[in-house]
Amino acid sequence: MMYQELKGKRLLILGGMRFSCEIVKKAQAMGIYTLVADYNKIEDSPGKQIADEAVDLSVIDVDAVVEYVKGNRIDGVFVGFNDMLLPYYAEICEKTGLPCYGTKEQFETLIAKDKYKSLCRQFGVPTIPEYDFHDENIKYPVLVKPVDSSGSRGITICHDRAELEKAVEVGRKASKTGEVLVERYMDGREVTVFWTFQNGNYYLSALANRHVKQNQGGDVIPLPVGYTFPSVFLSKYRLEVEGNCKKMFRHLGIKDGMMFMQCKVEDGTCYLYDLGFRPTGSLEYKILNRVCGYDPLDMMICFALTGRMGEEDIAPKVKPEFETPAFNVSCLCAPGTIKEITGLDEVKKMLEVEDVVVAYTPGETITEQMRGLLAQISIRVLGSVDKKEQLLPTMQKINETLHILGEDGRELLLPGIEYEDINGYIF
Repeated sequence: MMYQELKGKRLLILGGMRFSCEIVKKAQAMGIYTLVADYNKIEDSPGKQIADEAVDLSVIDVDAVVEYVKGNRIDGVFVGFNDMLLPYYAEICEKTGLPCYGTKEQFETLIAKDKYKSLCRQFGVPTIPEYDFHDENIKYPVLVKPVDSSGSRGITICHDRAELEKAVEVGRKASKTGEVLVERYMDGREVTVFWTFQNGNYYLSALANRHVKQNQGGDVIPLPVGYTFPSVFLSKYRLEVEGNCKKMFRHLGIKDGMMFMQCKVEDGTCYLYDLGFRPTGSLEYKILNRVCGYDPLDMMICFALTGRMGEEDIAPKVKPEFETPAFNVSCLCAPGTIKEITGLDEVKKMLEVEDVVVAYTPGETITEQMRGLLAQISIRVLGSVDKKEQLLPTMQKINETLHILGEDGRELLLPGIEYEDINGYIF
């Protein structure tokens, strides 16, 4: 999509975390002047380092940000990949009269797991059953999670009452409100549902198989080693759940933006366990652009500056069945300090590869505290193939080519995708 009217406009991006660099680079490619604001020093803020201008400002200080926006010719404000900042973003936009794709009420509802799961039950969207903590008849294992965190923080698998009581304390510490959910632990297959919203129209953009792997001991939750598109569960989901989701979106008053829904699969039914009304770290917009010809992140940046999700109706391009299969290789890194990353250039030259996104650079450390969190994903490789039989060998070739070496020369990359991880999803 071409956005000639955006050239030279000034976009204030809230938060300079590593993922913010995706927004900065995308906006700069569209000819937009980028400013990144947070309270970190520039050496601790990757977004500030590559932005056209760095702003030293706490983004949760709403009044200070509003004053800055009004005094510095800011044409739009944007935040992505960070649930915590969304309500502040909405408040800043409301006070400055700038476009915001959601309301503060919508964000607060869709950040709180207890609230959106209740909403799902109201509208017939399957979601994982919960237990009351005081219930003496809990059937183990269960999963304890904070009601308002993301990135797998504060989540514990429990096999008995003693583990449950410890896990509740861990979960409460990771929660802003101090509240947790106790859910039935559902092992096995997972999918992620991707939505794009444009002017009150709700498009199921993709349903991806989310391939999780237990590759670092049973004391942490399995993490994704890859995604494949489309999912074998797409037809059933469209038949049984898609319409109910749209009713729920209409009830919430959603009009624009993007959303992901992570689900466990049991007997072919997709049970929602997490969602985000924002761009997701899996960066699926790159795949949608390559395979379908539209880019939701482009569209959201356009919305921040104009109040419109792009210059054209994407309806003719929305094809969740995908004309060519696609993949996302998620490379998990064991705890350690990175000395060297090799194989990046070789992978970037592969015809099947659309983009390679590196989360950490040499000298940075994956800490023990990150173990079991999505923060362990160190490299993402996105692309597509001509036919589904090429998915597994292509993803394995990528895994075999990339290497992350620690200071002692040992391989930090954890085992990647294998046949047993993909069988039943694709074959």
